[in-house]
This record gives sequence, structure tokens and C-alpha cells, in this order.
Amino acid sequence: MTDARMRHGRAALAFSFLAQGMAFALLVTRIPAVQDRYGISNALLPAFLAAVPVLAGVGSVGAEHLVERVRPSLVLRWSQPVVLLSLLGVAAVEGVAQLALALGAFGLAVGALDASMNMLGVSLQRSYGRSIMLGFHAAYSLGGILGASLAWLGAHLELSLVASYLPVAAVLLPAALLGSRWYVDAAAPGPADAGKGAAQAAGVAGAGPGAREAAPAFRMLLPLCLVMTFAYIGDSTVSNWSAKYLQDVLGSSEQLATVPYNVYMATTLIGRSLGDLGVRRFGAVAVVRGGALLAALGFGTVAAAPGAWTGMLGFTLLGLGLCVLVPQTFAAAGRLFPGASDAAVARLNVFNYVGFLVGSPLVGALGDAWNYRTAMLVPMALVLVTLGYARSFAPQQPAPA
Repeated sequence: MTDARMRHGRAALAFSFLAQGMAFALLVTRIPAVQDRYGISNALLPAFLAAVPVLAGVGSVGAEHLVERVRPSLVLRWSQPVVLLSLLGVAAVEGVAQLALALGAFGLAVGALDASMNMLGVSLQRSYGRSIMLGFHAAYSLGGILGASLAWLGAHLELSLVASYLPVAAVLLPAALLGSRWYVDAAAPGPADAGKGAAQAAGVAGAGPGAREAAPAFRMLLPLCLVMTFAYIGDSTVSNWSAKYLQDVLGSSEQLATVPYNVYMATTLIGRSLGDLGVRRFGAVAVVRGGALLAALGFGTVAAAPGAWTGMLGFTLLGLGLCVLVPQTFAAAGRLFPGASDAAVARLNVFNYVGFLVGSPLVGALGDAWNYRTAMLVPMALVLVTLGYARSFAPQQPAPA
């Protein structure tokens, strides 16, 4: 594989991550407008919101089976337009039933898109021979910031959902299709990698160079699945509860309460932009441990904060800490299962939706049962559990001959 082809593939994939971040942010930040447009009751809204990550999990599993027959780049090439078109559908359809279909298509396509993007990211990192995975997720964070900013502008100008979404889709859709020409699929693993991947995936030793690649056994993936789940529980806690926590618990103004999530997104972008350099210098294990400790310190600061500005510091630490965990979890799956990395990534990707589904209701229920300061200690404890799994992120040493 030539250096030019890898550079083009890396740039095209980074744009795909950015476009996905924009599309997802445009949807979630305008949920109140969607609710108002279709007259969805507060009782029914959680069912609509929960359906998207559930169907995304189904889409991720479907991507695992699709890539047994077609290249991951093809799954990515056609799932991204479906995401953008279904986003337009959310804005343009008539009636709740059609909205449900549009959201269903969005969820299924997002699952396939997330899985295939990370498959290509893992394989490109293997080809580069150094950490580049955090850079792709930095592009996603930048897309999220851009999407949220465009959503704010649309709301500020009182634009309809169609008027907000159509210009973005009109730019991103042809650009993503054009960029998809340069996607780079994984090169076939060498004999040693294939044998190693098959042996680890089956959970047995002794597979030879000619061993058939197998899907990874769940018990082999379990540590990474737990890290992924805990990271997204932390992330969903910030996205769903930071504003309420700052206003209701720490007594901030309504305007100031909107700042923590923006700060969190900005520090996530900074952390991911610099994270690959940290991995190259200190190693993945040290970066994951440092991220987990920073995130735990962030949750502890938020829980103990005497006022709004200290709480803001806590959310800043959370962004810097949590941001490294998810990209490094995907990268670790690629290292652990070099002969079956696509299946490993697809299965691991399901657990980001598990964490997203669990996090917000968990903190809400604990906050109602006890108080929200105590509730913040639960994701803190879960993030600290990650320290026990940090060795799973170490590069695997070749077995002695």
C-alpha cells in the first residue's frame, strides 16, 4: 500500500467521522424542536429516544455480518448517505408514524456507519504502524461542535428543521460520496497475524499460520466491552445532566448552565487531537490509565463542587479524561484480534449504545432516590474500574518460537 493511498484514505475517513459527528449533533441538539413539530408527548419521547441506540446496536451487529461478504468501505460508503437522508426525513416527514420510520432508518444506519468507520480506522492504524485512531475521533468531536453550533444558529434564527438540515445534507452528502472513493480497506493480515487472531478469537492456543479467522469469543472481548460501556455511561451523564446539575445543584444561572457541555466537547476535541502523540510516547496503557484517573477526578470534583465554577472545572477534567477511552478501546480490539478485527470492532461498538442507554436513566434514578451529588460518584466508580482492565490495552507480545 503506497504512502499516498494511505494519506488519502486517512483524510477521507477523517471527513467521514466529522460528517457523522455533525449529523448526530444536529439530531440530538434539536430534539425539543422535533418533539414540538410532531406533537410527541413527554411520556412518549423517551421511547423514541431509546429506539435510536437500540436499533444502532442492531445495525452494528448487521455490519459484522455484512463485512463477511463485502468490504467495510462499501458498508461505510452507503450507510453514510442513509444517515444524512434519514436526518432529512426526520425534518420533512408528516406524522408520528413516518417520524418513527425515519428515526428507525437513522438508528440502523448509524450502527452500521459507526462500526464500519472504526473498522477502517483500526485497519489504517495497523497499516501506519503507529497510533492515529484518536485523530479520527477528534474529527468526530469537531463535527459534533460544528453540528451543535449550526443547530444553535437554526434555533436562534427560528428556522424550520428542514431549513436547518437541508443545507448541511446538501454539502455533506456529495462530499462523503466523493471522499468514499479513497477509503482504504484492510490489507490481508500476514500468516502470523492470522494465526494469532484465530487463536485469540477462539480462546485457545496453538492455532497455526493457516488457521481460519474466527469471530472473537465474548469472554476475550469482555474487558474492552466493559471499558466501552463505562466510558459511554460517563459521556451520557455529562450530555444529559451537566446543565441540570449546574443549575439545580450548584445554583448557576440558566445561561451558565449551558456552558459545561460546550466546555466538555471542546476539551474532548483537544484531548483527542493530542492523544495520539501521548500514545506514541507513553503507550496505550499509560494513556488509558491517565484518562481514567482524570475522568474520576472530574466526577469527584463535580460531586464535591461548592459552586458553579468548580463544577465547570470538573466537567473540563471529564472531557480530557473520557475522550481517550473509546478510541483506544477500538484500537485495542484491532491489536488483540488482528485476524478478526472487523468482527471484534462491530461487537465492541454495540456497547457504546449500551452505555448510552444505561447512563442517563441510571444517574437520574440515583439522583431522585438519593441526591445528584451522590449519583455522580457512581460513574466515577465505574470509570475507576477501567484501571483494572488497563493491561488489556497493551500491545501483544509475539509468542516465543
